[in-house]
Amino acid sequence: MNKGIHSILQLDPARGGPVLDSQQFREAVIARLRLLIPFAAACCTTVDPHTLLTTGAVTEQGLEEVHSVLFEYEYLHEDYMKYDQLAASDIPAVCLSGVTGGSLEKSARYRKVLRPAGFGDELRVALRTGGVCWGFLTLFRLLGQPPFQEQECAMLASVSPLIAERLRAYASVLPVSAADRATPEDNGILVLSDRLVPVSANAAARYWLKEIWNLEPLEEGQLPGPVRAVCLRVLGANRHAATGPAQARISLPTGDGAYLTVTASLLGGPQRQLAVSLVSARSADVFRLLAEAFALTAREKQLAEMLALGLSTKELAASLHISAYTVQDHLKSIFAKTGVSSRRELISRLLPR
Repeated sequence: MNKGIHSILQLDPARGGPVLDSQQFREAVIARLRLLIPFAAACCTTVDPHTLLTTGAVTEQGLEEVHSVLFEYEYLHEDYMKYDQLAASDIPAVCLSGVTGGSLEKSARYRKVLRPAGFGDELRVALRTGGVCWGFLTLFRLLGQPPFQEQECAMLASVSPLIAERLRAYASVLPVSAADRATPEDNGILVLSDRLVPVSANAAARYWLKEIWNLEPLEEGQLPGPVRAVCLRVLGANRHAATGPAQARISLPTGDGAYLTVTASLLGGPQRQLAVSLVSARSADVFRLLAEAFALTAREKQLAEMLALGLSTKELAASLHISAYTVQDHLKSIFAKTGVSSRRELISRLLPR
């Protein structure tokens, strides 16, 4: 077992590690890795596994001034080591010096953002487990420091599934009943300029923005990562193609049993403003996230969705062309993975209406 794997395993509560929330865990990961690999700054981001849009980031001091600009380069410019490409790559950890053959100047992100801020090489890691990406880890070195080495990338690739598994576990939080949540009844509406400067917002939008600010150590008033991400995806798609998508959306847990869906749409007119909707997530959006978080198989997802129709075991078996015993086996597996004990509980929590 290499040192990196051993160090990250020590953060697992099942192995006697501390009980941490998602933000504390990511901070602890960065601290552990710093003992193994020298770097000047780091950022660890969780993402919606379906869209790869950020649901919150832990960003170290020194990156605040460039973090929002790095967001823009990710969605609005072509460059090396894009996160969505890395998530689909066979190699989960790469460094900028490696992909550019040692010529960092080939990267516009380096020339326009990193170098002016005093940073040199950059190492990115896709945090994947079971073929699903749950986040990204990015490490930075200062100008003049040696570039990241192949063995350092290999070590981070080896710990990537362990970090991802913990992030997946944090995402597997069953929603509480809507009756137990004091969330706004109105849709939250936020209007932004195409430079992502807030123009106006209603009370519901201000409520949800405060909820998202709690997911990232940001000062109130700063645009949260999830909102920035959906807006930039729409702007980027429409910049590169006149027929780009009219909207982008993301769903995320807010940490208190509530789930939020954030949708950005590009408004017409000469001002190119963006309308951002913030609403309690629909049951389909919640199920989509939780099915991945609980690692349900394709058949288990299908069966869980059909349970909401009120079908009996015999009817489920007939619909799926499997035996009633197989249905029961699938249900036992679903109950074990989700921590519920009955169909009623599964439907009310995993498939809320």
